[in-house]
Amino acid sequence: MNVSVSVEVIKGKIYLIRGQKVLLDSDLAEMYEVDTKRLNEQVRRNIARFPSDFMLQLSSEEYVNLKSHFATSSSGHGGRRHLPNVFTEQGVAMLSSVLNSERAVQVNIAIMRAFVQMRELASSNREIARKLDELEKKYDKHDRQFMTVFDAIRSLMAPPEPKKRKIGFKGE
Repeated sequence: MNVSVSVEVIKGKIYLIRGQKVLLDSDLAEMYEVDTKRLNEQVRRNIARFPSDFMLQLSSEEYVNLKSHFATSSSGHGGRRHLPNVFTEQGVAMLSSVLNSERAVQVNIAIMRAFVQMRELASSNREIARKLDELEKKYDKHDRQFMTVFDAIRSLMAPPEPKKRKIGFKGE
């Protein structure tokens, strides 16, 4: 079976909420090619498999903050009527046991690979930061050339700022 969901696409759908990397129920449903309502229905039927460290329901404030990252329809026009659920890596793994399809299994494999790649990248960045700290200690704090290089490297290691799109028409 060919799953058309790339690891890069999945990484773009992973959000940091309450200090945990999570995926939205609607994004998962899209990848699994099921309705969000059906995905959440299966979760409710198997709620014992989804403790609080596997699945969270967003608060109104978290949802509003998250909505600023992407466009969503209003609840009055066929959009969401309930706050979304989000799933941690363990929750996503558990979803494959309640969604009995080959597609769910294959998508979950791709999602697990995305989480592993993100962990490896974070680990690599921590190691680079540690080595950079060691180098900084070796050189005199007054040596501006080295401090400029260290600052430049740290800025490259920082996560990119999210781009905010302006909504509306462009005036001439």
